[in-house]
Amino acid sequence: MAPQYAPSLRSRLAPLLLLLQTGFIVVFAFYVDIETHSFNTDLTSNFYAEFQDVHVIVFLGFGFLSTFLIRYGFSGVGFNLLVAATATQWAILLNGLESWYHRGKISLNLRSLVVADMCTASALISIGTVLGKTNPVQLTALPCWSLLRVRSAVCANTFLHRAAKVQLLNSIMQLHIFGLFGLALTWVLYRRGSEQRFEKEKSGYESGLFSMMGSVFMWMFWPSFNSVLVDERTPERHLEVVCGTYLALAAGAVAAAAVAVLLNPEGKLSLVQLQSCIQAGGVAVGVSASAVHQPWEAMTIGFSAAVLSAVGVQYLKVHMLLAHQCQDTRNVLSTHGIPGLLGWTAHLLLQLWDSEDHTMAIRFAVFHLCTLFVTLTLSLLMGIITGILLKWNFWRTPQDKKCFDDQAFWEFPHLAVRK
Repeated sequence: MAPQYAPSLRSRLAPLLLLLQTGFIVVFAFYVDIETHSFNTDLTSNFYAEFQDVHVIVFLGFGFLSTFLIRYGFSGVGFNLLVAATATQWAILLNGLESWYHRGKISLNLRSLVVADMCTASALISIGTVLGKTNPVQLTALPCWSLLRVRSAVCANTFLHRAAKVQLLNSIMQLHIFGLFGLALTWVLYRRGSEQRFEKEKSGYESGLFSMMGSVFMWMFWPSFNSVLVDERTPERHLEVVCGTYLALAAGAVAAAAVAVLLNPEGKLSLVQLQSCIQAGGVAVGVSASAVHQPWEAMTIGFSAAVLSAVGVQYLKVHMLLAHQCQDTRNVLSTHGIPGLLGWTAHLLLQLWDSEDHTMAIRFAVFHLCTLFVTLTLSLLMGIITGILLKWNFWRTPQDKKCFDDQAFWEFPHLAVRK
C-alpha cells in the first residue's frame, strides 16, 4: 500500500526544488563571478585540501550521523545531501551581500565556499532536532530561515565590535550556539504523546554502526574545520588551532567513554551516547580557539565539554522532553549547544586572564556578553517564527505513524508491487 503522503512530494517538493534551483542559476548568472585576479597556486592547493575536509564533515559526517534511527537511514543521508546542497548556494548569496553592495558582484573563491559550508553546518545542526518528524519539503525550506538568522547574528556582532572597539570574534565559529535555533523550532513543532516515543523511534545494530562511522569521520576532520579560516598570514596560529583541536578531541573522547560507563546502569558503553559526545571537545575548543594557546588549555576544555555532553545526553534529553516539551532527536543541545556555551565561557575567561589593559578587558567582556545575548535571542526568535510557519497545514506534516520512516518518502525495490 502506498504511503499516504507520497503524492505530496510530486506536487510540492519537485516544484519547490526546481523553483529554488532556477532562481539560484539566474542570480548567479547576473551577480556572481569567480575571483581569479588574486589566484595563488600554492595557497589554493593547500586551502583546497582543507576545503575538502570541511566538505566531508558537512556532506558525509552529518549525513551518516543521522542514520542512527533504524528505519530512517535513507532519509538521514539523502535529506542531508539535499538540504546541504540547497543551503550552500543560499549561503554564498547571503554572505556575498556586502561584496554585491560595494562592487555590484558577489566574488566567489575557495574561502567563500568554505564559509558557505560552515553556515550550512549550522543549518544541519538545527535540523537535527526535528529529524524524523518533518517531511523533505519542510527540511528544504528550513535553511532559508536558519541562514538568515546566522547572517543577522554575524552582522549584529560586527556592529557591536565597531561600537566596542575590541578584537572581533570569529562569528562563524559560534555556529554551534546558532544551533539552539533548533530547540525553539522543535518546541513549537512538539507533538502530543512524544513522551512515550514513536513506534519507529529506535536504533539498531547496523544503523548505530553507520551513525558511528559518520561521527568518526567528523572526529577525524574536525581540526581542519576549526582551523580552515585562520589567517594564512599567521601559520603559527594555524598550527596551534590544529594541535589544540586534536588534543581536545582526544581528551574528550576518553572522558566521554569514562562518563558514559559511569552513568550507564549496567556499566556498559552506549554507542549512540558515545557518538553524540566524542565531538564535544572539538566543538568547545573551536568556539574558544582564538584564546587557546597552550595544549593543557585545549585538553581541559575538551575534557570538560565531553563530561557535560555525556551527562546531558544521559539526563537532559529526557528532562527537556518531559519538562519543556522539546523533543531533541539528535541530542543537539548536548552535542553542540552545551559544548558551544562552554567554549564561549572559556574564551571569555582566557581572554580576560591574558589581558593587561583593564579598560580593554571590561570592553571585551561587555562585547562578549552582548554577542551571546544577540546570538541566543536571534536563534530562539527565528526558531519560534520558523516553527509557527512550518505548522501550517500547507506543508502536510507527516502523521505520527509515518514519523521516522523512510517508506513514506523513498522507493524500496523489495516492497515494489509487481504488475
